Amino acid sequence: MLSELTWNRYGKSRVRLVKVRRDRDPHELVDLSIDVQLEGDFEAVYTDGDNRACLATDTMKNTVYALARHDPLHHVESFALKLADHFASKLAVSRVRISAIEYRWDRITAAGRPHPHAFIQNGPEHWTTVVTRDSNGAEVISGVEELVVLKTTDSAFSGFTRDAFTTLPDTDDRILATAVTALWRYRQGADFSKRRLIRQLLVETFADHQSRSVQHTLYAMAEAVLDARPDVKEITIKMPNRHHLLVDLKPLGLDNPNEIFVATDQPYGLIEATVSR
Repeated sequence: MLSELTWNRYGKSRVRLVKVRRDRDPHELVDLSIDVQLEGDFEAVYTDGDNRACLATDTMKNTVYALARHDPLHHVESFALKLADHFASKLAVSRVRISAIEYRWDRITAAGRPHPHAFIQNGPEHWTTVVTRDSNGAEVISGVEELVVLKTTDSAFSGFTRDAFTTLPDTDDRILATAVTALWRYRQGADFSKRRLIRQLLVETFADHQSRSVQHTLYAMAEAVLDARPDVKEITIKMPNRHHLLVDLKPLGLDNPNEIFVATDQPYGLIEATVSR
């Protein structure tokens, strides 16, 4: 049988890196999980068992730690670019993909003040970065995932299409809850220090927007980021609708003035869109 290797990629996944900046008080903590993936002229490695062009994945892991030793890791995007440049210089490599998850740690408040060296994780929210480098240059996409937000009013859903299977009533006042995933594509020369501003824009727009649907609020959030950040050329947002259903208390002889809900996680509506300049 004739066969052909039409695509390949390999690398090291989930390289766990924690760096403590001890040269300052209070201490600073960076907690990352990094994937290194290489594409290139590795056909002989697969087809012939010829490993001369193969950079060991264990070497990739060691490289992450070695370059982190003298990098301040102020911005994970800058560190990922440094890794991409390093691996792009290796034999047979034509494309490098560095992806990183940055886990969020907040300072513990003790005696009314942020503690100088004790931290706490508040929920699953985390930052993401993907750097892709090839002969055309480097592309940086950063984001935030599991950004859980909820508001108890200023959210409606009415006037939607109805057919024989529609049972959902119109509502002008409902709970809107979601776990936002947002990914934004940077222009060249972007300021990576401003990502917390992007998060703030997403959260504040969610809170203040008079929502006619999840789609309506998603677009407003994306538009706010693009209006405020000229170094972002597009943003993709995913918002699962975490439904809160009004409980019917009439069988119990009680009214329910839009106060008692049951939170459901499945099934859920999933709203996604990309907004570009």
